[in-house]
Amino acid sequence: MSQKKNSLTLKKPTVKLAKKDSSFASMEEFLAVLDYKIKGLKKGEFVKGVVSEIRKNALFIDIGAKTEGVVLSKELARVRDFVSQLKVGDEITAQVRVPESERGQILLSIRKAAFEKAWQFFEEKFKSRENIKVLGKEVSSGGVVVIAPFGLFGFIPGSQIGVKYQHNPEKLIGLKITVKVLEVDREKNRLVFSERMASEPEIVDQEKEIMEKIKIGDVFRAEVVRVEPFGLFVKIKLPLKNKSVLQLEGLVHISEVSWDKVSDLLAMYKKGDKLKAMLISKEDGKLQFSLKRLFKDPWETIEEKYPKDTPIEGVVTQMTNFGALVKLEPGIEGLVHISKIPPQMVIREGEKIKCFVERIDKQNRRLSLELALMGKPLLYK
Repeated sequence: MSQKKNSLTLKKPTVKLAKKDSSFASMEEFLAVLDYKIKGLKKGEFVKGVVSEIRKNALFIDIGAKTEGVVLSKELARVRDFVSQLKVGDEITAQVRVPESERGQILLSIRKAAFEKAWQFFEEKFKSRENIKVLGKEVSSGGVVVIAPFGLFGFIPGSQIGVKYQHNPEKLIGLKITVKVLEVDREKNRLVFSERMASEPEIVDQEKEIMEKIKIGDVFRAEVVRVEPFGLFVKIKLPLKNKSVLQLEGLVHISEVSWDKVSDLLAMYKKGDKLKAMLISKEDGKLQFSLKRLFKDPWETIEEKYPKDTPIEGVVTQMTNFGALVKLEPGIEGLVHISKIPPQMVIREGEKIKCFVERIDKQNRRLSLELALMGKPLLYK
């Protein structure tokens, strides 16, 4: 007999007595003879079971204990998408929340099982390229945060929003949005979706063709769309078959802006600036450009231009506790080590000083300099 809530489900004992006057040394021996098993449960323990009944506000699971385990309303609400796919007889792994409640129930959680099922769901949708529905939650920097099936949070980047909502992403908030899964990463708990892959499949297909055609080293006319401390976001325009124009966005990292040191991009560039950029990467569909590679690397010819003991003049760009940094030309900076600066000598930033080339480390892009007085190197030990 099985009653779901307050009653206990017990196996009918089968007594196997050898003699009429049998006696038992312990309760455990007695229960063993009765073929009756007690299963002790601990909070946090994972147990395997079988779904025995599904109700609106409760899910019952036979875990082989004295009573069935139950997942109640609040816990159930957190995994409703997962539960909607369950049926009586399904095997499931649950976690013990309360071994025995005041009502004598074993309270369970199935969030781990739901979490595992959720990631399997998104991995399958990523492979099959099927559309799914997500709910727009809020606009954030660079895109829209959404609530995906199984209650997981995801993100639609601005570049993956179609023309209809591209300039008004706030209109997606509160809407059921049709998307395709663009990225699934369990370890980083990361889900990325594309709205435009679902709403503009033909244009996306043309983009793929164009992405295959453009090559590393190609130079494009670009426009700055956003300036960040770490780099420039730029867009390029490419013609499509229907005579419309495709706009692709990419990043010029701060390290690819100039061969010279760059400290403040906001002071150098603004939205709308036009420039030429070289494509240096298109891995995973993400475009990366360079401005500096349009010009020759000054370190390529440094040994010919600045051979050892060459007298030179440079500008002190920074005084540090290990010496003076001296700029010879854009992209070329050398160091006069502190041990080679006389204690009585005062060197200021912005000052022009005369030096000699002491050593060149082309591989590590390091240039050692010595101060020059009366046309000769000064030697300090």
